[in-house]
Amino acid sequence: MLTQDYLVVATSRTKQALEDEIGDHENFLPLEVDITNDTDVNRAVLSAIDYFGRIDVLVNNAGYGQTGALEELSDLETRRNYDVNVFGSLNFIRHITPYFRRQQSGHIFNIASIGGLVGNFPAFGVYCSTKFAVAGFTEALAVEMQPFGVHTTLVYPGYFRTEFLSENSIHTAANPIADYISARETEAAHLQQIHGNQANDPQRAAVLLIELSTIPNPHFIF
Repeated sequence: MLTQDYLVVATSRTKQALEDEIGDHENFLPLEVDITNDTDVNRAVLSAIDYFGRIDVLVNNAGYGQTGALEELSDLETRRNYDVNVFGSLNFIRHITPYFRRQQSGHIFNIASIGGLVGNFPAFGVYCSTKFAVAGFTEALAVEMQPFGVHTTLVYPGYFRTEFLSENSIHTAANPIADYISARETEAAHLQQIHGNQANDPQRAAVLLIELSTIPNPHFIF
């Protein structure tokens, strides 16, 4: 995106991680943000608008995988996954849509998952349910924002070669129960076999999202 002269704001848990990945660029604003903190998200949105003057596209992509059978996962583990995967996106939507309404334009991409369409993966019940939630509120968001000329796209990605299945991104149950053999087998397959061997290219996906953001009548589901 930067090579095409787009103005990019990126958020992460640490600003240093973004700077290490991208480096210094006049069209790039890295921000350290806790997406579960509504005040922190509002500060980030204000910083982006102050730096670049406006926002035209929001991509809600932050999230992590929480594995574990439903019985295994504690209230804290479950709520933390919802805080990031669901409420983090809602925080950004809440603070950016006022600007989109006023400028009568904008495009919101909410990244769900193939697990937001089908939830019959042992050990992925809570994670899949967060993505079903993303799909549900995105459907409502699309019709709410349409009168203001704001587009909404719900993305159902499959397996992409990202760090999603790495140790830093996937969380396993703190107190596993030995009886849940199918859950352990599914976890092992994702962490040991699928990770690093995903078929889809994230760079290609980014190009397609950019293309969608430039057309007059983009698809709702991608």
